[in-house]
Amino acid sequence: MTMTRREMCLLLPTAMLPAAALAEASEPDDSLLSASYAFEKLPLHTAPSGVQTRAIFKGKLATGESIETHATTLPPGGMPHPPHHHVHSEMFFMREGTLELTVNGKTYPLGPGGVGFVRSNEEHGVKNVGSTPANYFVVAVGPTAG
Repeated sequence: MTMTRREMCLLLPTAMLPAAALAEASEPDDSLLSASYAFEKLPLHTAPSGVQTRAIFKGKLATGESIETHATTLPPGGMPHPPHHHVHSEMFFMREGTLELTVNGKTYPLGPGGVGFVRSNEEHGVKNVGSTPANYFVVAVGPTAG
């Protein structure tokens, strides 16, 4: 059986599929592994201001994005740090208490079950405006998160 050059060119991409699959499979996967994290086993760091943080995980997702997450407890009137901005986006998931999230000068109240989102490069900060500790999780996603 003879093949024309045209027929050969049409088959060439199909012939390359096994090589492409092998190259893709041989790339190391350094993404975070599936896991669970018991809150009481997370290392606790307490700042002189009374702000408590627990690092949960930090790394890359299988899709390539960097991710970091931590839990924070703010005493009444507390702030983890002054307003700031960065390349990654952040989400705030409230467990208990009352936070005030300020983004570019506009304030948003966050209570139990509330979620706040700050997109890349927007100035933001949080403050516990309640009379009890505020407990929340932060999930950061983007180039500078991991």
